[in-house]
Amino acid sequence: MKYTRLPHTDIKVSKICLGTMTWGRQNSEEEGHEQMDYALEQGVNFFDTAELYPIPAKKELYAVTEEIIGNWFKKTGNRDKVVLASKIAGRGDYTKFIRTTGFSKDSIIKAVEGSLQRLQTDYIDLYQLHWPERNVNIFGQRGYNAHAIDPWEDNIHQVLETLRDLVSEGKIRHIGISNETPWGTMRFLEESKVHRSLPRMLTIQNSYNLLNRIFEVGLSEISIREHIGLLAYSPMAFGVLSGKYLGEIKPRKARITLFPNYTRYSSDTATQATEKYNQLAQEHGLSLAQMALAFVNTRPFLTSNIIGATTMEQLKENIESIDVELSDEVLKGIEDIHNEIPNPAP
Repeated sequence: MKYTRLPHTDIKVSKICLGTMTWGRQNSEEEGHEQMDYALEQGVNFFDTAELYPIPAKKELYAVTEEIIGNWFKKTGNRDKVVLASKIAGRGDYTKFIRTTGFSKDSIIKAVEGSLQRLQTDYIDLYQLHWPERNVNIFGQRGYNAHAIDPWEDNIHQVLETLRDLVSEGKIRHIGISNETPWGTMRFLEESKVHRSLPRMLTIQNSYNLLNRIFEVGLSEISIREHIGLLAYSPMAFGVLSGKYLGEIKPRKARITLFPNYTRYSSDTATQATEKYNQLAQEHGLSLAQMALAFVNTRPFLTSNIIGATTMEQLKENIESIDVELSDEVLKGIEDIHNEIPNPAP
């Protein structure tokens, strides 16, 4: 395994992070425990979860994933071997069953205390805001056009004050953002620069993969210059970049087969790009999955690559991608395809 550090800390994290969002829906508790056992054996010490998981969100399954992880901690005693990240659910129709949506002081405190109880731990290493309260960064929309109807009022200072108090209490150690925009990222960073008593956002968890490299437009420079590390989610684009959806017959029990409304990476243009990436991988003796993951691992703004798997076979292949070195020829081929079909999945 290869390791990085959470920016501005001495916390060493594996460059492969174990994602957990299928546990409790596509995966059983036993399977989740098996994945954690194996990942830890392979040197993966960074696990990411959220109160919203499993996904797709469902009231009856609210926060089951955290419970699965908490039961594993209790069973194995491995809490001190894991850098644990979780998230508070952002505002949205799919979160209204949780509590009053938004990042009010009361909402953040209730979310943290609920996660601690379910995870059976006294602290969370990295606590993240899962989605902005603002009407931004919506799947399928390339630009920002919601200002006239956005009711959000700037509460960044209050959010950071609440998180600071939770850090002081020892309930969380560090904080991060997720699905953020360049403006939102800089707004958080500037607030903590001006008010030195407030905690600093260390990481940003956004989607990043061969079909969606929008992070490179604006956010990559912020990431590098401001030292806020990317935790890349969906590096396999809902499994599309395994190549398993190419062809007429869709695989049984696969994510997009089970949840056909997950269409972000399924457009005709995205499929054309996937076919080209698959051909490139085959020409160089690589699986598409490992080429896709290895590409993300090469990015200079990456802190950790969040993989997810529903089978042990997938998990093993994903973790092994850390040892895949892409040649200059492969990297050039990737750029050629990207220039031809840039970001087909907004």
